[in-house]
Amino acid sequence: MRPDLRSFVVTMSVQKQIVVDPFCFRQFEKGSGKTPYIEMNVDKFEEEIHARYDESLLKDGYAPFCKHIFLENFANCTSNVLAISTENSHLLRTGYVARTEYELPVLSRWFPAECIGKQPPAKFLDIILYSREQIIKENAATGQSFTSEKDLNSLPPWGIVSIKAQDVDYELPMAPITMMRNALGKEQGGSGVPLDAEKYRASVDFWAKHANIQ
Repeated sequence: MRPDLRSFVVTMSVQKQIVVDPFCFRQFEKGSGKTPYIEMNVDKFEEEIHARYDESLLKDGYAPFCKHIFLENFANCTSNVLAISTENSHLLRTGYVARTEYELPVLSRWFPAECIGKQPPAKFLDIILYSREQIIKENAATGQSFTSEKDLNSLPPWGIVSIKAQDVDYELPMAPITMMRNALGKEQGGSGVPLDAEKYRASVDFWAKHANIQ
């Protein structure tokens, strides 16, 4: 991720409550490998979010700095999660993946999108938000600097760090490897939230039977 892109959150207008953080930009770039692909530009997506946003829609995430908004799938995205079956398990791929140059690669598995074919549009979008304070802390921990020194309170309160397309309007379990990365700390590209054994086991139960499409 280029440092100039990471400065995007800092330079946004104070009137905006939510912006797409550069960590999420890959979902707007066709061919990036990050799914679901959003077939509209960032500005248009933000407009659509703000047209639907109400503070009452915020749902608690895995930590105090994380929130979710569940919306009907206005972007017509296809689901990026598929149940594993005897018919498709041979299509699974594994590899070591880092989401940005600042992260340690971790072992992942997925269904290649080109092998799965076109999926129907999902019913909902899970818009995952991080607070401006958390985004700044994670940037600082990986040595990224902002190009603006605006006061913290002038920045948008929330940044969209991920968008998921799914058929349920509640949070799916975070992948086990993502929990582990988070527990490694901000310096390794995680959030610094300790591993919760009970949530980890629930995650394993779900992801043993499902995989992402990418």
